[in-house]
Amino acid sequence: MRVIRAAALLTVLLTGPVLAQQAKPPAPTDPPKSPSEIQAEKSADRAYKRSLGNIPDKPPADPWGGARAIDGSSSASTAPVRR
Repeated sequence: MRVIRAAALLTVLLTGPVLAQQAKPPAPTDPPKSPSEIQAEKSADRAYKRSLGNIPDKPPADPWGGARAIDGSSSASTAPVRR
């Protein structure tokens, strides 16, 4: 009797993951776009690309710029002068 209960319990426990792997229904698709919507998307895309051209170019970033001297002679200029 214990063997039958154990087999039944094992069967019930193993069917859960099997049922979870069944195929999901396909995702709903959006309705086709009208010609005016397509034209509005294209004009918005063109306006976005034109606006990207208005952004000025930035020089390359130098994260250590403040930590080192510009002319390269920082050790001589920062040392105290003895007289």
